[in-house]
Amino acid sequence: MLDQNFEQVLEANKEKIYRICKIYAINPIEPQDLFQEVVFQIWKSLSSFKGNSTIDTWIYRIALNVCMRSKLKFEKSNDKKVRLEAIAFKVADTSIDESEQEKFRFLKQCITTLNESDTLIIVLYLEELSYKEIATVTGLSENHIAVKMKRIRKRLFDCINPKLN
Repeated sequence: MLDQNFEQVLEANKEKIYRICKIYAINPIEPQDLFQEVVFQIWKSLSSFKGNSTIDTWIYRIALNVCMRSKLKFEKSNDKKVRLEAIAFKVADTSIDESEQEKFRFLKQCITTLNESDTLIIVLYLEELSYKEIATVTGLSENHIAVKMKRIRKRLFDCINPKLN
């Protein structure tokens, strides 16, 4: 039963987990490595899920915590992660034109200039979470999220606009 529930949870959330991993990936930590670690942590913790929040909120918390912890650990030690081949995520074959890929690269570059708190908020926002949901995940107030988002949008606009022109 737990395995089937895990598979359903993973299937429903794998793309959003991968998008978060893609944002936090820094060379040589690949998004697939982060994805595998997030999946492992979800599997390990699923039996302890209490239902105090939605499963999506709970998964966002795990994904963000794993990604931020991995990034910090790498920055401190520069150790490479061991690749787990048992869990594979294949990106869907969707053709994205070159200009969209370039815009994504610019956005990712600008996001990396933000502090951890702002990065976490913008990643959740890009995942189309409401301010209320972001507040639940981060533990901040909804008002605080709104104020921070206004500042984050301005900083990202100022960063990305010159690159697009």
